[in-house]
Amino acid sequence: MKKQGGRRTDRQFGEAKGEKPARRAPRFTPGPAAKNAQKAETRSFRRPSAELATLYGYHAVREALRNPQRACLDLFATPAAAEKLAADVEARGVPLHLVDGETLSSRLGAESVHQGVLLEARPLPALDVSEIENKSGLVLALDQITDPHNVGAILRTAAAFAVDAVIVTERNAPELSGVLAKTASGGLEHAPLVEVVNLARALDRLGAAGYLRVGLDSEGPESLEKTTLSRPVALVLGAEGKGLRRLTREKCDVLARLDMPGAIKSLNVSNACAVALALTRARLAE
Repeated sequence: MKKQGGRRTDRQFGEAKGEKPARRAPRFTPGPAAKNAQKAETRSFRRPSAELATLYGYHAVREALRNPQRACLDLFATPAAAEKLAADVEARGVPLHLVDGETLSSRLGAESVHQGVLLEARPLPALDVSEIENKSGLVLALDQITDPHNVGAILRTAAAFAVDAVIVTERNAPELSGVLAKTASGGLEHAPLVEVVNLARALDRLGAAGYLRVGLDSEGPESLEKTTLSRPVALVLGAEGKGLRRLTREKCDVLARLDMPGAIKSLNVSNACAVALALTRARLAE
């Protein structure tokens, strides 16, 4: 056994002759994004306000960084998450601050699935009903659906089906960030949102613009599969349990139901939305 300066050099203490040294956990080597962030002074989180959208989760943040209409302020990320987003961070030029996962959990809550990243941004610019571009000929109108998980899932579906706009009410609707954005998994950046004060008046304007307004109602006189549809069409969905409000129902041109052949006769509103969009596209293609 050789010694050098009083230290053993042939193997670590505790290793018997012939034994292989124990493997050490690989150390994380910061990439360019992390190294650049370490040079900047880390700032504290902003206080919640109407002018701040807090987005978290990898897909939600990545799509926000790629959306030129989204004003991005500061990105807080773990080193590993920062490297995954390095190209988008560099392209957007948003200030990056390295933090650990516990810091993000303390800001967002222990139950949040933040995936090591949080983006502080501005809310997306508000659209008016008159600004809806008729591309796919499909619009969704949500009648006081308040669960952020449901609205987030609907936005993800709307983005997948290339819906022209999703109309929500300014009141009795969830905040367009946080849990909703995480559930939408990037869909918030791709489904144009129209916030209205009065949904009934918005439906009047859609009708004047030539939209067929179809209200989804479990007690509708005809199934959606058999309903005659024409483009452009606006599908109107009500909240779970309450369904469509009376005035909303009166503003619809037709009420249609989703027929369920199985033992369960109803669906979660976000699932019902996906089924309704698929059926509507199929009917319009006939």
